[in-house]
Amino acid sequence: MNWSGGKDSSLALHTILSEQLYDVKALVTTVNAQHRRISMHGVRESLLEQQAEAIGIPLHKIIVPDSPSMSDYEAAMANGLKPLLDQGVSHSIFGDIFLEDLRQYRENKLKEFSLTGIFPLWKKDTKALVENFIDLGFKTIVVCTQADKLDSSFTGRVIDRDFLKDLPADVDPCGENGEFHTFVFDGPIFRQPVPFTIGERVFRSYPAPSSDSDDTCGSGKGVSGFHYIDLI
Repeated sequence: MNWSGGKDSSLALHTILSEQLYDVKALVTTVNAQHRRISMHGVRESLLEQQAEAIGIPLHKIIVPDSPSMSDYEAAMANGLKPLLDQGVSHSIFGDIFLEDLRQYRENKLKEFSLTGIFPLWKKDTKALVENFIDLGFKTIVVCTQADKLDSSFTGRVIDRDFLKDLPADVDPCGENGEFHTFVFDGPIFRQPVPFTIGERVFRSYPAPSSDSDDTCGSGKGVSGFHYIDLI
């Protein structure tokens, strides 16, 4: 399971576990080597570890450089996937919903490792998905927003129907275009909630991605400004 720690990967995992068609061997997460945080989401590695422990599926971290080029990212992924391939893992699950180019990229790369991609949320209505997420009892907090789409006041908010009402019309309800990212701390896949306290809000800007850089946001728009809230 390609695991960001956020709502889409949580809902995808819940779907897979409910169907009982696959044996999920690992939660695979990329972690920034310099800051020891989940790539793009900015959540501390220690909270990621507690999250995986609460779910009860082994965590498999792939360490990537800070601001990696595409070649650096792909090399880290290839090295990181090898232990799982050696264990006989044959499928790779993603929480992607409708970004065609991202899915095509993933599937092209999976072929290199003889892996089959599974996309349990693919082409489902994003408003219906996030409402189902809430109805299932998941609890998630917004940890990062794309600055030109959502201001810093959206960070630190738990996603509920009031949150959805407050989203601007051009923001996808699931943040599928990279508008916001989340950390899930409770729900039906958890044996117990993940405790945390809220820290400071910060703004970070990054160079617009070049053709050889990893657009970890997945938006493909080269957005360089993000609001974060630290979870401790």
